[in-house]
Amino acid sequence: MSNHPKQLRYSKEHEWLSAAEDGVSTVGITEFAANALGDVVYAQLPDVGSTVTAGETCGELESTKSVSDLYSPVSGEVTEVNDDVVNDPSLVNSAPFEGGWLFKVRVSDEPADLLSADEYAAHTAG
Repeated sequence: MSNHPKQLRYSKEHEWLSAAEDGVSTVGITEFAANALGDVVYAQLPDVGSTVTAGETCGELESTKSVSDLYSPVSGEVTEVNDDVVNDPSLVNSAPFEGGWLFKVRVSDEPADLLSADEYAAHTAG
């Protein structure tokens, strides 16, 4: 069973979002998504300074199974990308909620449909 940390919020597209610290939240993909993708071999992340829009594509992850679009769970300006993931994409699989985070964003708008851990667990159960 996938792990869904309670302090995070989740999108239906399988991204997670941390609580904002000084207006900046961290974004990654869930363990459920990482397992579904298989071994991630390439990560294309948004550029620092670029604007992302909630629900829209902002990058991609390529695995040994397929290529998957990366969607931003919120709107805002990208303040940092995880260069460790760019250099070692397998971190997405081995530590999706720790070292495998993808980018940080200064949130300007957050959709109302982000899910709690329990809601995300129900979303992925069926």
